[in-house]
Amino acid sequence: MKAELIFEDKQVFRDGSIVEMRIWRVPSPVLASAHMFKYSLYYGRPGETIILFDDERGKGDHQHIEGVEHAYCFESPERLIEDFKAAVLLARSKDYEQRE
Repeated sequence: MKAELIFEDKQVFRDGSIVEMRIWRVPSPVLASAHMFKYSLYYGRPGETIILFDDERGKGDHQHIEGVEHAYCFESPERLIEDFKAAVLLARSKDYEQRE
């Protein structure tokens, strides 16, 4: 069995920032992960990563929030998307507040 793309979404905001989410079901866990999913959920601008949730081979589940890497506790694809969207909303609200 090959990896199967189970979720994909991309949004480009008026300010040029991008949200791009991809989740695959994989035949065996990615090295250092205990689940059957591979994912990359990105928010940023061209040349600038603001938020990234991924399960890079050897690192396992983690998130990058404004340049700082933290462990991430993966529960389900649905929860992953919820957590990512909440982080994006928080980052966008901070960015909005800084512009005022």
